[in-house]
Amino acid sequence: MKPAWDKLMTEFSGHATALVGDVDCTTAGKPLCDSNGVKGFPTIKYGDPSDLQDYKGGRDFDSLKKFADANLKPTCSPKNLDLCDDAKKAEIVALQGSSKEELSAKIKEEEKKLTEAEETFKAEVAKLQSRYEELQKQKDATIAAVKASGLGLMKSVAASM
Repeated sequence: MKPAWDKLMTEFSGHATALVGDVDCTTAGKPLCDSNGVKGFPTIKYGDPSDLQDYKGGRDFDSLKKFADANLKPTCSPKNLDLCDDAKKAEIVALQGSSKEELSAKIKEEEKKLTEAEETFKAEVAKLQSRYEELQKQKDATIAAVKASGLGLMKSVAASM
């Protein structure tokens, strides 16, 4: 993927409204990666810097370029209200009418929901892993018991008849 990404960065170099770049999450870029939920590499994010979204498309140059051409442009935001539909403008205006403390509390509340969803997911996966291991042991014990009961010998005798 690296050659395709490097080619895309070259294509967008000096672009007026879009930035295609990379961050080394193992060195100085680690805090940026941590604050944006980057857990695996390579991870591709796009969108407003304060609300980055996960890219889930192809990793070849043509797929990346097609996505970038269609999506890396100014979008509806507090800085680009002229690009918003009426409903989104109203939502932004309402949020702008909140105090910084109110908005921070709302953000914290929504981020808590994300954290809880992640914790629930991890806990349930751990339960599934435990159940999987239990079933694997049961299967292995059944296979061992069947083999010990003489299945192989029975098959040999049946084949010789």
